Order: sequence, then structure tokens, then C-alpha cells
Amino acid sequence: MNEKKKMSLAVQIFIGLGLGILAGLIFLAMGRADWAVSYVKPFGTIFLNLIKFIVVPIVLCSIIAGVISMQDIRKVGSIGWKTVVYYMMTTACAVLIGLVFANLFKGMFQVLQTTDLSYEVSQSTNFMDTLVNIFPSNIIQPLASATMLQVIVIALFFGFGIILAGEKGDPLAKVIISLADVSMVIMDLILKLSPIGVFCLITPVVAENGPKILGSLAMVLLTAYICYAVHAIVVYSSTVKALGGLSPAAFFKGMAPAMIMAFSSASSVGTLPLNLECVEKLGAKKDVASFVLPLGATINMDGTAIYQGVCAVFIATCYGIDLTMAQMLTIVLTATLASIGTAGVPGSGMIMLAMVLQSVGLPVEGIALVAGVDRIFDMGRTVVNITGDAACSIIVSKMEEKKTY
Repeated sequence: MNEKKKMSLAVQIFIGLGLGILAGLIFLAMGRADWAVSYVKPFGTIFLNLIKFIVVPIVLCSIIAGVISMQDIRKVGSIGWKTVVYYMMTTACAVLIGLVFANLFKGMFQVLQTTDLSYEVSQSTNFMDTLVNIFPSNIIQPLASATMLQVIVIALFFGFGIILAGEKGDPLAKVIISLADVSMVIMDLILKLSPIGVFCLITPVVAENGPKILGSLAMVLLTAYICYAVHAIVVYSSTVKALGGLSPAAFFKGMAPAMIMAFSSASSVGTLPLNLECVEKLGAKKDVASFVLPLGATINMDGTAIYQGVCAVFIATCYGIDLTMAQMLTIVLTATLASIGTAGVPGSGMIMLAMVLQSVGLPVEGIALVAGVDRIFDMGRTVVNITGDAACSIIVSKMEEKKTY
């Protein structure tokens, strides 16, 4: 056992961020910000191109695979639809909370003074136009242009089509699941380049803007954690009390061990066994919890949804863009629907953020501003994710219990 312990990717990215800030300050002191833009930024652009390239296959394949796995939901009938409805409703609430607080605090975010502010907000559209645009008229164009809501709709239709086709759909299901696994491996390879990518993207930003951008980063972290707390205290407390018949104090006290583990590990899947133990002690039925919690680890991403909303507003503000109501609605829809296929994906927050930014025409380069502290975001959002899963298992258990009387 002489091997040195390998440094985690999160630590490597944080080091890349630190070195990038330092390099940016050096370029700033030398008065050569143009060097950083001309010779460092292109390597960051290559990293972003790789992320953009894998986003569509990941979203398409993982959501189809997620829908295929829901064949189990049909078997459990009422438990399944209650679980999915609860997850979708709380995820939508989470994105809304993220957007509301981010807009309240956006006056404290710093507008970047870069030479590359060529991003234009797409023209405002009304709700009905947004609704119509969700449904694609052909299959190729949304995939080629990475129109994410349309890609998600394509994935959902193909997923349900495979289920309804029965045995005839099995060969395609195997291909899709295999392609999803291969896409995950490719994404893992790309994410290993994150430290270099973050270094090359943050260096020119600091070189052109100076250290003032760091104050904005602290503010966006604070905003996200306020949203995490509000969502957990308001949404989970009220639903657990009203639908699950459990006092919020007892719920959070019982969930404390799982929440602490989730915060330290930043892994929903890793927290699953302890989460199961905690909810059973709080009165959830074992058969319900053993179905609801693993499903939640796949499709329930409230914390991640909050992160998308906050970061989208932060990045838009940094680039001097005001999001329209139609764009905010698109963010809510994209983040809610995309939550089906993001769990268990290493670095899913960054990939999903790229997807959300693309869905409303925001610069994907903005990921560099938050990628370096993604682990800090991740710790809080994992706590929210697993707490939402637990709340759902208690509520569904209570509802099923009432049905038996």
C-alpha cells in the first residue's frame, strides 16, 4: 500500500481555479490581458466544445434509459404516479425559488467587462409560442442545434414508445442503455480535463476584470445556500406536515444523520442506505421507501434545480443580459424535465447547467465562473436532493396507509 492517495477531481478543479485566478492577476499586473484572451482562452474553448458535444447524447440517452426503467412504476401503480407527481412539483418549486432569490440578489452580482460580449438575448416570446416550440417538427434539427426542451420531448416519446412496444422494443432499449453507458464514460473522460478547462477559462476573466469578480462568486454561493434552506424549510416542512402527518422538527431531527453524510460526501447514491434507515425510523414503510428512494436518486434533483436557476441568473447578469419571463419559464421547464436523467452522473451539475444555459441562449463560457466552487454548491444541493427523496417516501407511505383502512 505504497500508492499515494489520488487527489479528488473536486480538489483538482479548485486548484485549477486558484491557479487561474493567480495567473489572471499576473496578466492584469503586467497589463497583458490580451495575451490571456489570445493564448489561454482557446484551450478553455476546446474544453467547452467537448462539454457541448456530449450534452445532447447524455440527455437523450439517459432520459430514454430513465423512462425505460420506469416500467417498474407501472407495476406499483398508485405509488409510482404519486411519487413522480411529488418529485416534479417540488423540482418546479425549487427552480422557481432559485430564480426568485437570484433575481432579488442580482444587484450584487458583477457585470463582466470583457471584450467578448457578443451574446444577444433571443427575442421575447409569449407563453403559447414557448409551448409550441417545445414540440419539434423533425428529429434531426433539435439534436443538431442542441435545443434542449425539444431533445427532452424526443427522449420522453422514444422512452414511452419502447415501453409500449413491449418485446419489440427490447433491442432498441439495449442499444440506448449501452449508448447511455458509453456516453457516461466519454463524459467522465471530458470532466477529467475540468481543472485545465477551468484554469484556461477563468484566467482571461480575472485578467480583464480583476479580483472584483470573486466577490460576486461569494454572493452567488450565499444565494444558493439561502435557496437550499428556504426550499427545505418551507416546501419539505409543509408537505411532510400536511401530507405525511409528521412534524417538521421530528422530520429534520430524524434525517440529520443522512443529511450530514450527504453534505460531506456530496453523493446521493452513497447516502442511500443511511437515508433508507432514517426514513424507516420515521415511519415510512420499507417496501415504499425501497422503491421511492432509489427512484428519487434517479429523477428527483431539487437541489440541482435550485443551482440551475441561481447560476443561470448569475451568468446572465455577468454578461449584462436580463432574462425575459419566457426564458425563465424555459429554465423551469428544462431543469424540471431534465432532472429525470441526471442522477448518478459524475459532474452532472456542470453538464446540466450547460444544457440549461443552451436552452435560453446564454453563453456556456459562464460555467467557468462557478465550476471551481462546484463542490461547495454540490454539498448543499445533495442534502436538498436526499431530503426531498425522504419526504416523498414518508408522504407516499402515509397515503398508502390511509388507502388500506
